[in-house]
Amino acid sequence: MNKKPIRGPIRLLFIQTQAEMAGAQEISRLLGDGLGRERRLNGEPEFEIHHLFFYRKTSAFDRWRNVHFCLEDSPKGPFSLIAFMSKLVKMIRRIQPDVLLTFQHYGNIFGAPAGRLAGVPVIVANHVSAPATISTATRAIDKALGLMGVYDVITVNSNETWRNYQAYPERYRKHLVHVPHGFEDKSVNVGRQEARAAFGLPAGVPLIGSVARLHPLKQLDAAVEVIARRPALHLAIAGQGPDEARLRTIAQDLGVSDRVHLIGDMPPQKVGLFLAGLNVFVFPSAAETFGLAAVEAAQAGIPVVANDLAVLREVLTIDGEACALFADASNIDDLAAKIDIVFRDHQQAARMVALGRKLAGRYSVESMVDAYAGIIRNALGPGVGDAAGALGPQAAALRLPR
Repeated sequence: MNKKPIRGPIRLLFIQTQAEMAGAQEISRLLGDGLGRERRLNGEPEFEIHHLFFYRKTSAFDRWRNVHFCLEDSPKGPFSLIAFMSKLVKMIRRIQPDVLLTFQHYGNIFGAPAGRLAGVPVIVANHVSAPATISTATRAIDKALGLMGVYDVITVNSNETWRNYQAYPERYRKHLVHVPHGFEDKSVNVGRQEARAAFGLPAGVPLIGSVARLHPLKQLDAAVEVIARRPALHLAIAGQGPDEARLRTIAQDLGVSDRVHLIGDMPPQKVGLFLAGLNVFVFPSAAETFGLAAVEAAQAGIPVVANDLAVLREVLTIDGEACALFADASNIDDLAAKIDIVFRDHQQAARMVALGRKLAGRYSVESMVDAYAGIIRNALGPGVGDAAGALGPQAAALRLPR
């Protein structure tokens, strides 16, 4: 698509599916905030940031500046889907972004075509959904969009995610760029008992916990089963989602409802306080592209026990040494045993914490923002045919060998 000269700030539109505090939304929040602080030499803002959600899942983003909601709830049935797409195109056309950044698989396959129909010059798709969460039909649509050139750039957030797309044709792969997630330091200078009191959590008990969307693929029921086998343990989970009722039923059936504490959704500013109250962070998720919550916990100084996924071993490693313990989350005995190690082996736990603190240097927000700023500038620049192949030295260095 021909790119017209831009006068004034470059208008960016971030598209997500639902408005809730989950990993993908946190990344677009950090990117929006970081890019919004970019400045030209004359002191004028370089980027103007807008966010659009397909539907309002929670009120978490209601007070954001330049936030737009297409629907109040997800579309149901073919007619409502057609009406949704029509409204989405009109909203994008009204916002008139210079660059559209789409997140998650549905954000990509609905947002990118709508952006093209609305005349957006540059579209950056972001693969932040684990393959296990994507249906065969959705993967086929995504592949077709990539081959047709609907995406100008496709970012992936880990080596493992990159490998998931290496069997795709060259016409798709040439758009791929590896940009590791950055994250904010969630460390807080608050004592454990004070942190627990802020959320009504019990003092003086061994407390394991997690921050996650309540979805079956997060396998939080495994953590509930662990505390059923360890009568002294309590479990606290921050997050919301469709699996909440099932988790409550499991806790009730196992007789541990009084030791399972579902805190609900919380803003990013409170996550660090929640983490400070935990003895162990558990992450039994069955599928991830990065595992942002586990990385945040490790860097905040909380010992992490995670499911033994290749991507989690990748991101939770510093200088070739793991900063977490890995367990087979489908084996409750193994998961419980790894949690026991944290409570029993204080020297190993301290070593994990020391290594985890170094993750901030490996995954900085500044590096992520700089990489996206380079992608956007080059994609909008004159004479750029292959934006992913012409990112400049800093951003191009993030590409992985094919």
